[in-house]
Amino acid sequence: MRRFKFKKLSYKYVLSKRRRLLRFKNHPLIVPVVTLLVLFMATGVGYIFLGSQTIGSGTSHIVILTDNKKKESIPTSAPTVGDLLGRLHIKLAEGDVVEPAATTQIVEDNFRVNIYRAQPITIVEGTHRTFTLSAATTPRSIAAQAGIKVYPEDNLTIKIPDSILHSASIGQELVIDPATPVYFNLYGTPVAVRTHVQTVAELLKEKQVKLAASDTVQPSLQTPITSGMFVTVARQGTQIVSQTEDIPAPNQIVEDSTLSFGTTAIRQQGSDGKKLVTYQINTQNGKEVSRQKIQEVIVEQAVPQIIARGKAIYIPADKSAWMAAAGISSSDYAYVNYIVSRESGWCPTKLQGQVGYCPGFAPDSIPDYRGYGLGQATPGSKMAAFGADWKYNAVTQLRWATSYADDRYGSWAGAYNFWSARSYW
Repeated sequence: MRRFKFKKLSYKYVLSKRRRLLRFKNHPLIVPVVTLLVLFMATGVGYIFLGSQTIGSGTSHIVILTDNKKKESIPTSAPTVGDLLGRLHIKLAEGDVVEPAATTQIVEDNFRVNIYRAQPITIVEGTHRTFTLSAATTPRSIAAQAGIKVYPEDNLTIKIPDSILHSASIGQELVIDPATPVYFNLYGTPVAVRTHVQTVAELLKEKQVKLAASDTVQPSLQTPITSGMFVTVARQGTQIVSQTEDIPAPNQIVEDSTLSFGTTAIRQQGSDGKKLVTYQINTQNGKEVSRQKIQEVIVEQAVPQIIARGKAIYIPADKSAWMAAAGISSSDYAYVNYIVSRESGWCPTKLQGQVGYCPGFAPDSIPDYRGYGLGQATPGSKMAAFGADWKYNAVTQLRWATSYADDRYGSWAGAYNFWSARSYW
């Protein structure tokens, strides 16, 4: 057997080699160079195996993040706003607000995410003062963040104290002027109401109670309103019934250029109101034959839901070129981008259910039961009427999508309204 001889290495030789290796490892350019080489190799593998389509295409986007008025553009593959904040290790403190909500999906480039940091505010309720931190934009939202119950009839005002020493407040003050609770018995139906008026007569006027000649009111109309008092309105000789009905909370829309088109953020939670509807019952032989509505009394006001609606629009040049070639009006670009970004991520070869990347080639077979292409046509073959290249040509697919939007919804705007309400079209 042949015997191999190994060269004996001195301790000084080994130490010298180790020092050279450490100097190479700690060289300031070694990390970026190695990173570029790895990315280059990964891109090459994706190019070869995915038909010139890099891995992750269609899932990576540029996000414009504004944190406490500091703006930066961040490339990310995070699927939602919450995932983005987690990957960036951004913490939200008590009272901070992120818009849009953490569950909002990131499906397009230049997607806006805004973080508002809480500011000190003192909530004043009579002689009681509560210190809190909040980034909410309406008085009711601030009170809700602080866990303070306010009623729809309460008056809330934000002000800046004239003197910090005099008010003992840091930052702004939220002053709550509570409405006075009154127990109201209207024709035998008891309800609790709240008011800022001074007398019983003013209360009846505020609640739009119309008195008939046979009606009686206790206490008298001139009686001052006090907390917890009872006011009774009765009618003699007539059968009266009342029922409580909800008053839907109205939506108040605020256009916001700092949010991406199509995204929304709730600035104030709304709540339904209540009204008491009173009917006079007409009878014959002791049986009801008809009823006549006498009046409606607002028992509790509805609180509007305030919704910020994004209007910032950014559409990449290649997408605009596709839409222009398809004959789509520039006024519809935002609607098209909103729908296509969410249906397929602008991938003309995507089958329904595919995630993670945009295939470089059309599939060999496209099942009729699965959506396909930019607008996820189902079946995809319906796009053949607009061109033989429907399996991969984005312009051909957009021509079909425009026809579909016009035929089913009347316009791209109609399609957008339907999609934003139901998350499909």
